[in-house]
Amino acid sequence: MSAVRPPAAPASGGHILDLDDLGVVFTTETGTVQAVRGVSLHVAPGETLALVGESGSGKSTVALAAMGLLAGNARATGTAVVDGTDIVGADEEQLSALRGSTVSMVFQEPATALDPLTRVGKQIAEVIRNHRRISAADAAARAVELLRRVGIPEPEQRARSYPFQLSGGQRQRVVIAMAIANEPALLIADEPTTALDVTVQAEILDLLRRLAAETGTGVLLVTHNMGVVADFADRVAVMYQGALVETGPVEDVLLRPAHDYTKRLLSAVPRLTVAESGGPGPSGEPGASGAASERRADEPGAAPGAEPAVELKDVSVVFGRGKQAVHALKGVSFAVHPGETLGLVGESGSGKSTASRVALGLITPTAGSVTLFGADLAATRARARRALRAGIGVVLQDPVASLDARMTVGECVAEPLRIHRRKLSGRERESLVADVLDRVRLPREVARRAPRELSGGQRQRVSLARALVLEPRLLVADEPTSALDVSVQQAVLEVIGELQEELGFACLFVSHDLAVVQQFARRVVVMRAGRAEEQGLTSATLLHPETDYTRRLLAAVPVPDPVVQRGRRAERLATLAAGRTEEQG
Repeated sequence: MSAVRPPAAPASGGHILDLDDLGVVFTTETGTVQAVRGVSLHVAPGETLALVGESGSGKSTVALAAMGLLAGNARATGTAVVDGTDIVGADEEQLSALRGSTVSMVFQEPATALDPLTRVGKQIAEVIRNHRRISAADAAARAVELLRRVGIPEPEQRARSYPFQLSGGQRQRVVIAMAIANEPALLIADEPTTALDVTVQAEILDLLRRLAAETGTGVLLVTHNMGVVADFADRVAVMYQGALVETGPVEDVLLRPAHDYTKRLLSAVPRLTVAESGGPGPSGEPGASGAASERRADEPGAAPGAEPAVELKDVSVVFGRGKQAVHALKGVSFAVHPGETLGLVGESGSGKSTASRVALGLITPTAGSVTLFGADLAATRARARRALRAGIGVVLQDPVASLDARMTVGECVAEPLRIHRRKLSGRERESLVADVLDRVRLPREVARRAPRELSGGQRQRVSLARALVLEPRLLVADEPTSALDVSVQQAVLEVIGELQEELGFACLFVSHDLAVVQQFARRVVVMRAGRAEEQGLTSATLLHPETDYTRRLLAAVPVPDPVVQRGRRAERLATLAAGRTEEQG
């Protein structure tokens, strides 16, 4: 194995963040866990350091330690100095003065970072008033401006919305607005673009890049998205099993990795063929990489004439009435057949998650029809509808919100069995839970642990296990890999693919990751503003798009090559500038 590269010299004389021999130990019911071991790194003003590694590698723990937000059962050693204050050992008064002003954080899961009972504008204004002497009216106006800066449409109206009234991507943008409200000297961003579609992701990275350049804000970026790293980071630090294994400039680490683990990590990155060269992928086939090299996304997945597992015909959904009405879906039609995967893609708020909830029967269409396993949902009685739903497995976007914190992992996974297979004994349920944990490549011992004791990626695999425990006929996966690092993402997609071949279930795959959709889905529907903008075989639609909207989506996908990505970013910004000039003219 190769030695750790020394950190690159900072651009300026001082560091806004200095970690020296940082260690973190958690005390659990089963013993102590050494989560972080001897980590030393720094961030200079105006610099971005990307901290990458697999789920459970300790990267988020490092970020929490730098904020003084470790759980009560954690013990930190070494030093974590932020703007001259050592976070390790600092009292709560010192930490409160630093958080939100000198150092701020964008959390991975917006559902837990936002108060569900408070309007988003008020939450942002509260952050501002906690650290500035400013009137309530001025703070409210500043909140609206911040919502506009992070790309939320109609910010005046959205400021009066509650978090549950926003899409997942919009909630993440609200969290980012809160984090940059007081223009901190250090911004710690833990997976800041996880819930964002590619176009908004590009806009957010542009915003953070401008903030760092204009105010000298240092950024510690925790991410598993190597395209984001290539697009945004100056330096990269790679973590494995709680320790740093490689650090260096972004071009060195991504293009000339020295450590075997870094090489494995980069080899697992899904690559959108059209985004880089438009030519053949690594296996010689368009878009083939990772799981797709074994399982071609455009291979027929359904027998000719097979009845769809779920079908939407001319479905429209309207929320609210009058001037407040929101047209979430407008005449959408698609079908998913047994054994095939249909990808739903589009920007945040495009209607893709609403369409998936219509397919589940959780939202009643305003117009149109929904057929599930051959039965018209509108004409199906409650008991029969419940029986139909027993054939559906669901993986939601946010594993924290979808897993009951009061249950163990085993109880969470067994819950569908208790509801739909009541005659099973406790021992039979435990056996099925153990088997499905094996299938999603989690150790059986996690069944005794609480969801809060697992990393974000491990929690998402628990959600997948719960969805698969009934061996469903239809799997609805809403951003199932958004919280996963690239190697685990590849493994999970392989698991879904293997189980789909074994069980023959249909899969409705909702995602903003076009590279994953290209490698995994047989067909794709591109959503825009509630409509199906374009649909067809993935190989044709994503390699040879017919609409400008799909082409813009593809152009916004970051690629894990910093040299190529710089050129793509410059081309994208030039295109946007030309478009604005044309509109003004």
